[in-house]
Amino acid sequence: MEISKKKFGVTKNGKQAYLYTLVNENGMEAVVTDFGAILVNLIVPDSKGVKKDLVLGYDSLAAYEENGCFFGATIGRNANRIGGASFTLDGIRYKLADNENGNNLHTDFNQGFHKVMWDAEPDEDANAVKFSYTSPDGENGFPGALHISVTYTLLADNGIQITYDGVSDKKTIINVTNHSYFNLGGHDAGSICDEKLTILASGFTEIIPGAIPTGKVIPVEGSVMDFRQARRIGDGIDQEWDQLLMVQGYDHNWALDTAFGTVEKIAQVEDEKAGRIMEVYSDLPGVQFYAGNCITPQEGKGGVHYDKRCALCLETQYFPNSVNIPEFRQPVFEAGQPYHTTTIYKFK
Repeated sequence: MEISKKKFGVTKNGKQAYLYTLVNENGMEAVVTDFGAILVNLIVPDSKGVKKDLVLGYDSLAAYEENGCFFGATIGRNANRIGGASFTLDGIRYKLADNENGNNLHTDFNQGFHKVMWDAEPDEDANAVKFSYTSPDGENGFPGALHISVTYTLLADNGIQITYDGVSDKKTIINVTNHSYFNLGGHDAGSICDEKLTILASGFTEIIPGAIPTGKVIPVEGSVMDFRQARRIGDGIDQEWDQLLMVQGYDHNWALDTAFGTVEKIAQVEDEKAGRIMEVYSDLPGVQFYAGNCITPQEGKGGVHYDKRCALCLETQYFPNSVNIPEFRQPVFEAGQPYHTTTIYKFK
């Protein structure tokens, strides 16, 4: 399929950014940009052929240069939180940006992977765009020069596949994710509380204030965290329970029951009114379900008003703060050890 390319704007640093549009034979479209390797649009037809853009975002590059909610963003080197904004590898302590109440969230708000220019390689045969970036040794506090790529592939069966590959010249953390916000009724459809969610996980990582995991994986059985069977998101989201109150609703990591290293279905979202289903596939141990509790009121694409809980995120990942919790699977990679992971969002 032909991949179109057009100018998106010029960054504050004088770099020209571009939009790349992927289209499949079913009429599904994905628009990505080399600024931040961001997913800008994801246009999906419903059962009647009606197309809607299902991800929150902006019309301008300037807005993505701010992007306080990380709409569509590639997050790295480390997604989610690291307690105390620091970690130790081989006896060396590394200090990160203290950007969330003494902790580190999503690496760096202003200099993370979502705020840099990536090199783009369109591949029309694969209907894909590969974005590549070299993160210098010490960037944002992390050791090692990391060569990383993010490849967006639009699949024939209405899936958007995101493949990450990386290698560092020093032992380091690599834990990259995509922070797209989805609403199956469309980015302009309002609350996602009526959508039904399934997460194939028997436990979630208990948190303390600051949303830092304690190291305990708590069974979901008998709690509002149990999404092993499809359940309306709004049922229980405002329950008076410390695990929810600390983060104003759902913003937790689920410990998946699926096999690490094998791409399997991990979650599903269904919007009966819109007639759309999104399946999520991953080979990672965890997924962060974030119900958009802290989306700040703002203007998005097409002048649409975005607000609290108007979209949700399902961010595939290693568990938050894993590097400081030895019992968790580690996102630590030796020099020369390849990092490779795949996430797919598939629509029906």
